[in-house]
Amino acid sequence: MAGEVIVGHSVHVLYVRHVPGPPLSAHVAELWYLSAAPPHAAERILPSGTLQLVVNLDEDEVRIYDGPTLRRHSGAVVSGAYQSSFGVDTREHASMVGVHFRPGGAWPFLGAPPGALTDTHVDLADLWGLRAAELRERLCSAPEPRARFALLERALLDRLSDARPGHPLVPHAIAALDGGERRVADVAATLGISHRRLVDVFTAETGLAPKAFARITRFRKALSRAEGEREPDWARLAATSGFCDQSHLIREFVALSGNSPTALVAQSSRERVKLHHIAIAAPDGARGRDRRHARTRGVLTG
Repeated sequence: MAGEVIVGHSVHVLYVRHVPGPPLSAHVAELWYLSAAPPHAAERILPSGTLQLVVNLDEDEVRIYDGPTLRRHSGAVVSGAYQSSFGVDTREHASMVGVHFRPGGAWPFLGAPPGALTDTHVDLADLWGLRAAELRERLCSAPEPRARFALLERALLDRLSDARPGHPLVPHAIAALDGGERRVADVAATLGISHRRLVDVFTAETGLAPKAFARITRFRKALSRAEGEREPDWARLAATSGFCDQSHLIREFVALSGNSPTALVAQSSRERVKLHHIAIAAPDGARGRDRRHARTRGVLTG
Protein backbone atom coordinates (compact mmCIF):
# COMPACT_ATOMS: atom_id res chain seq x y z
CA MET A 1 0.00 0.00 0.00
CA ALA A 2 1.62 3.22 -1.15
CA GLY A 3 1.65 6.48 0.71
CA GLU A 4 2.49 7.73 4.17
CA VAL A 5 0.58 6.99 7.35
CA ILE A 6 0.47 9.93 9.76
CA VAL A 7 -0.70 9.26 13.31
CA GLY A 8 -2.07 11.97 15.57
CA HIS A 9 -3.62 11.56 18.98
CA SER A 10 -4.70 13.40 22.09
CA VAL A 11 -5.64 12.24 25.57
CA HIS A 12 -9.07 11.30 24.27
CA VAL A 13 -8.80 10.49 20.56
CA LEU A 14 -6.71 8.48 18.13
CA TYR A 15 -6.78 9.99 14.63
CA VAL A 16 -4.87 8.39 11.76
CA ARG A 17 -4.50 9.86 8.27
CA HIS A 18 -3.26 8.02 5.19
CA VAL A 19 -2.40 9.72 1.90
CA PRO A 20 -2.70 7.15 -0.94
CA GLY A 21 -0.35 6.90 -3.87
CA PRO A 22 -1.23 7.06 -7.60
CA PRO A 23 -3.68 6.64 -9.21
CA LEU A 24 -5.92 7.28 -6.17
CA SER A 25 -3.96 10.37 -5.14
CA ALA A 26 -5.45 12.25 -8.09
CA HIS A 27 -8.92 11.75 -6.60
CA VAL A 28 -8.47 11.22 -2.85
CA ALA A 29 -7.06 13.78 -0.41
CA GLU A 30 -6.78 11.26 2.41
CA LEU A 31 -8.15 8.17 4.08
CA TRP A 32 -8.77 8.59 7.81
CA TYR A 33 -9.56 6.61 10.93
CA LEU A 34 -11.00 8.00 14.17
CA SER A 35 -11.21 6.06 17.42
CA ALA A 36 -12.94 7.19 20.67
CA ALA A 37 -15.10 10.25 21.19
CA PRO A 38 -13.52 13.63 22.02
CA PRO A 39 -14.54 15.34 25.28
CA HIS A 40 -17.04 17.64 23.57
CA ALA A 41 -20.47 16.14 22.98
CA ALA A 42 -21.01 17.26 19.40
CA GLU A 43 -19.51 18.89 16.35
CA ARG A 44 -20.67 20.93 13.41
CA ILE A 45 -19.08 20.04 10.09
CA LEU A 46 -18.41 23.08 7.93
CA PRO A 47 -18.91 23.06 4.16
CA SER A 48 -15.67 22.15 2.39
CA GLY A 49 -16.57 21.86 -1.30
CA THR A 50 -15.85 18.12 -1.21
CA LEU A 51 -17.54 14.74 -0.68
CA GLN A 52 -16.71 12.00 1.81
CA LEU A 53 -17.39 8.29 2.15
CA VAL A 54 -17.88 7.46 5.84
CA VAL A 55 -18.27 4.14 7.67
CA ASN A 56 -19.35 3.82 11.31
CA LEU A 57 -17.45 0.84 12.75
CA ASP A 58 -19.25 0.91 16.09
CA GLU A 59 -22.87 0.56 15.01
CA ASP A 60 -24.67 0.20 11.69
CA GLU A 61 -26.11 3.71 11.65
CA VAL A 62 -25.00 7.28 10.91
CA ARG A 63 -27.06 10.15 12.36
CA ILE A 64 -27.02 13.66 10.96
CA TYR A 65 -28.48 16.64 12.84
CA ASP A 66 -29.79 19.74 11.08
CA GLY A 67 -31.15 21.85 13.92
CA PRO A 68 -34.05 19.86 15.41
CA THR A 69 -34.15 17.50 12.41
CA LEU A 70 -32.50 14.10 12.78
CA ARG A 71 -31.71 12.05 9.67
CA ARG A 72 -30.81 8.38 10.08
CA HIS A 73 -28.73 6.43 7.58
CA SER A 74 -27.04 3.06 7.42
CA GLY A 75 -23.54 2.65 8.84
CA ALA A 76 -21.89 3.33 5.47
CA VAL A 77 -22.77 6.61 3.74
CA VAL A 78 -21.59 9.15 1.23
CA SER A 79 -21.75 12.75 2.40
CA GLY A 80 -22.49 15.01 -0.54
CA ALA A 81 -21.03 18.47 -1.01
CA TYR A 82 -22.83 20.70 1.49
CA GLN A 83 -23.51 24.43 1.16
CA SER A 84 -24.00 24.94 4.92
CA SER A 85 -22.94 23.19 8.11
CA PHE A 86 -24.59 20.17 9.75
CA GLY A 87 -24.19 18.49 13.13
CA VAL A 88 -23.04 15.12 14.47
CA ASP A 89 -23.03 13.72 17.99
CA THR A 90 -19.45 12.61 18.64
CA ARG A 91 -20.63 9.90 21.03
CA GLU A 92 -22.58 8.24 18.24
CA HIS A 93 -19.59 8.32 15.87
CA ALA A 94 -16.81 7.17 18.17
CA SER A 95 -15.19 4.70 15.77
CA MET A 96 -15.14 5.76 12.13
CA VAL A 97 -13.18 5.30 8.94
CA GLY A 98 -13.57 7.32 5.79
CA VAL A 99 -12.42 8.68 2.45
CA HIS A 100 -12.06 12.43 1.94
CA PHE A 101 -12.18 13.07 -1.80
CA ARG A 102 -10.53 15.99 -3.53
CA PRO A 103 -12.82 18.57 -5.16
CA GLY A 104 -14.32 16.73 -8.13
CA GLY A 105 -12.50 13.56 -7.09
CA ALA A 106 -15.53 11.48 -6.08
CA TRP A 107 -16.95 11.42 -9.61
CA PRO A 108 -15.47 8.04 -10.73
CA PHE A 109 -16.38 6.09 -7.58
CA LEU A 110 -20.02 6.69 -6.77
CA GLY A 111 -22.13 5.27 -9.56
CA ALA A 112 -24.16 8.51 -9.52
CA PRO A 113 -23.16 12.09 -10.34
CA PRO A 114 -22.07 14.07 -7.25
CA GLY A 115 -24.49 16.75 -8.38
CA ALA A 116 -27.34 14.44 -7.36
CA LEU A 117 -26.01 14.29 -3.78
CA THR A 118 -25.70 18.00 -2.99
CA ASP A 119 -26.67 18.93 0.60
CA THR A 120 -27.51 15.38 1.59
CA HIS A 121 -26.18 12.04 2.79
CA VAL A 122 -26.99 8.84 0.94
CA ASP A 123 -26.58 5.23 2.01
CA LEU A 124 -23.62 3.66 0.25
CA ALA A 125 -25.85 0.65 -0.50
CA ASP A 126 -27.97 2.88 -2.74
CA LEU A 127 -24.85 3.51 -4.84
CA TRP A 128 -22.88 0.26 -4.53
CA GLY A 129 -25.57 -2.32 -3.77
CA LEU A 130 -24.52 -5.37 -1.74
CA ARG A 131 -20.85 -4.42 -1.98
CA ALA A 132 -21.47 -1.64 0.55
CA ALA A 133 -22.47 -4.05 3.32
CA GLU A 134 -19.62 -6.39 2.41
CA LEU A 135 -17.10 -3.56 2.64
CA ARG A 136 -18.41 -2.38 6.01
CA GLU A 137 -18.29 -5.91 7.40
CA ARG A 138 -14.66 -6.30 6.33
CA LEU A 139 -13.74 -2.89 7.71
CA CYS A 140 -15.32 -3.74 11.06
CA SER A 141 -13.40 -7.03 11.20
CA ALA A 142 -10.01 -5.56 10.21
CA PRO A 143 -7.52 -5.53 13.12
CA GLU A 144 -6.03 -2.04 12.80
CA PRO A 145 -6.10 1.18 10.74
CA ARG A 146 -3.54 0.12 8.14
CA ALA A 147 -5.60 -2.95 7.25
CA ARG A 148 -8.72 -0.80 6.95
CA PHE A 149 -6.93 1.63 4.64
CA ALA A 150 -5.85 -1.30 2.45
CA LEU A 151 -9.47 -2.48 2.18
CA LEU A 152 -10.66 1.01 1.24
CA GLU A 153 -7.93 1.41 -1.38
CA ARG A 154 -8.80 -1.93 -2.95
CA ALA A 155 -12.50 -1.03 -3.10
CA LEU A 156 -11.74 2.36 -4.65
CA LEU A 157 -9.32 0.92 -7.20
CA ASP A 158 -11.96 -1.60 -8.27
CA ARG A 159 -14.43 1.22 -8.85
CA LEU A 160 -11.86 3.37 -10.64
CA SER A 161 -11.02 0.62 -13.12
CA ASP A 162 -14.62 0.61 -14.39
CA ALA A 163 -15.23 4.38 -14.30
CA ARG A 164 -15.79 6.56 -17.33
CA PRO A 165 -13.70 9.73 -17.49
CA GLY A 166 -15.15 13.07 -16.53
CA HIS A 167 -15.17 16.25 -18.59
CA PRO A 168 -11.53 17.26 -19.27
CA LEU A 169 -12.12 20.94 -18.46
CA VAL A 170 -13.57 20.42 -14.97
CA PRO A 171 -10.16 20.08 -13.21
CA HIS A 172 -9.04 23.34 -14.85
CA ALA A 173 -12.24 25.06 -13.73
CA ILE A 174 -11.75 23.79 -10.17
CA ALA A 175 -8.23 25.22 -10.06
CA ALA A 176 -9.38 28.55 -11.53
CA LEU A 177 -12.34 28.96 -9.16
CA ASP A 178 -10.60 27.81 -5.96
CA GLY A 179 -10.62 30.74 -3.56
CA GLY A 180 -13.41 32.64 -5.29
CA GLU A 181 -11.23 35.30 -6.87
CA ARG A 182 -12.42 34.84 -10.49
CA ARG A 183 -15.86 35.21 -12.05
CA VAL A 184 -17.47 32.06 -13.42
CA ALA A 185 -18.18 33.74 -16.77
CA ASP A 186 -14.51 34.71 -17.13
CA VAL A 187 -13.37 31.17 -16.36
CA ALA A 188 -15.81 29.75 -18.92
CA ALA A 189 -14.53 32.17 -21.56
CA THR A 190 -10.91 31.29 -20.78
CA LEU A 191 -11.68 27.57 -21.11
CA GLY A 192 -13.60 28.07 -24.37
CA ILE A 193 -16.88 26.68 -23.05
CA SER A 194 -20.27 28.31 -22.65
CA HIS A 195 -21.28 29.54 -19.20
CA ARG A 196 -24.31 27.21 -19.18
CA ARG A 197 -22.25 24.19 -20.19
CA LEU A 198 -19.64 24.91 -17.52
CA VAL A 199 -22.34 25.14 -14.85
CA ASP A 200 -23.84 21.82 -15.95
CA VAL A 201 -20.67 19.72 -16.08
CA PHE A 202 -19.08 21.36 -13.04
CA THR A 203 -22.17 20.79 -10.89
CA ALA A 204 -22.56 17.19 -12.04
CA GLU A 205 -18.94 16.27 -11.28
CA THR A 206 -18.18 18.29 -8.12
CA GLY A 207 -21.59 18.39 -6.45
CA LEU A 208 -21.65 22.20 -6.43
CA ALA A 209 -22.38 24.88 -8.96
CA PRO A 210 -19.23 26.85 -9.87
CA LYS A 211 -20.39 29.95 -7.98
CA ALA A 212 -21.18 27.91 -4.85
CA PHE A 213 -17.80 26.15 -5.03
CA ALA A 214 -15.98 29.48 -5.34
CA ARG A 215 -17.99 30.90 -2.44
CA ILE A 216 -17.19 27.98 -0.12
CA THR A 217 -13.49 27.88 -0.94
CA ARG A 218 -13.24 31.64 -0.43
CA PHE A 219 -14.82 31.18 3.01
CA ARG A 220 -12.49 28.29 3.84
CA LYS A 221 -9.36 30.26 2.91
CA ALA A 222 -10.49 33.31 4.89
CA LEU A 223 -11.17 31.12 7.93
CA SER A 224 -7.76 29.46 7.61
CA ARG A 225 -6.04 32.84 7.45
CA ALA A 226 -8.01 34.11 10.46
CA GLU A 227 -7.10 31.04 12.50
CA GLY A 228 -3.43 31.82 11.90
CA GLU A 229 -3.72 35.30 13.41
CA ARG A 230 -3.88 36.17 17.10
CA GLU A 231 -6.32 39.04 16.56
CA PRO A 232 -7.70 38.89 13.00
CA ASP A 233 -8.13 42.16 11.17
CA TRP A 234 -11.44 41.34 9.50
CA ALA A 235 -11.49 44.35 7.22
CA ARG A 236 -8.06 43.46 5.87
CA LEU A 237 -8.97 39.76 5.59
CA ALA A 238 -12.11 40.67 3.66
CA ALA A 239 -10.09 42.77 1.21
CA THR A 240 -7.38 40.12 0.70
CA SER A 241 -9.78 37.16 0.51
CA GLY A 242 -12.03 38.38 -2.30
CA PHE A 243 -15.00 39.72 -0.32
CA CYS A 244 -16.61 43.02 -1.25
CA ASP A 245 -16.10 44.37 2.26
CA GLN A 246 -16.17 43.34 5.92
CA SER A 247 -19.97 43.21 5.99
CA HIS A 248 -19.95 40.79 3.07
CA LEU A 249 -17.44 38.57 4.89
CA ILE A 250 -19.59 38.54 8.03
CA ARG A 251 -22.73 37.63 6.08
CA GLU A 252 -20.95 34.77 4.34
CA PHE A 253 -19.51 33.35 7.57
CA VAL A 254 -22.96 33.39 9.19
CA ALA A 255 -24.65 31.85 6.15
CA LEU A 256 -22.11 29.06 5.70
CA SER A 257 -21.28 28.22 9.33
CA GLY A 258 -24.07 29.64 11.47
CA ASN A 259 -21.52 31.75 13.40
CA SER A 260 -20.04 35.21 13.25
CA PRO A 261 -16.36 35.27 12.18
CA THR A 262 -15.11 35.93 15.72
CA ALA A 263 -17.25 33.18 17.27
CA LEU A 264 -16.31 30.70 14.56
CA VAL A 265 -12.57 31.24 14.98
CA ALA A 266 -12.93 30.84 18.75
CA GLN A 267 -14.81 27.56 18.28
CA SER A 268 -12.66 26.15 15.50
CA SER A 269 -9.46 26.54 17.54
CA ARG A 270 -10.90 24.55 20.46
CA GLU A 271 -10.64 20.75 20.77
CA ARG A 272 -10.61 20.23 16.99
CA VAL A 273 -9.65 16.76 15.82
CA LYS A 274 -10.51 16.88 12.12
CA LEU A 275 -10.36 19.63 9.55
CA HIS A 276 -13.75 21.29 8.94
CA HIS A 277 -15.08 20.16 12.38
CA ILE A 278 -15.88 22.54 15.24
CA ALA A 279 -16.92 21.63 18.80
CA ILE A 280 -20.44 22.61 19.91
CA ALA A 281 -23.03 21.60 22.49
CA ALA A 282 -24.95 18.36 21.96
CA PRO A 283 -27.35 18.42 18.98
CA ASP A 284 -31.01 19.08 19.72
CA GLY A 285 -32.73 15.84 20.68
CA ALA A 286 -29.48 14.03 21.42
CA ARG A 287 -29.06 15.09 25.05
CA GLY A 288 -29.96 12.62 27.77
CA ARG A 289 -31.03 9.80 25.47
CA ASP A 290 -27.57 9.35 24.00
CA ARG A 291 -25.67 9.89 27.24
CA ARG A 292 -27.10 6.61 28.48
CA HIS A 293 -26.43 5.02 25.08
CA ALA A 294 -22.81 6.24 25.12
CA ARG A 295 -22.18 4.98 28.66
CA THR A 296 -23.50 1.58 27.63
CA ARG A 297 -20.90 1.49 24.85
CA GLY A 298 -18.16 2.69 27.20
CA VAL A 299 -17.59 5.88 25.20
CA LEU A 300 -16.70 9.26 26.76
CA THR A 301 -19.86 11.36 27.09
CA GLY A 302 -18.20 14.74 27.62
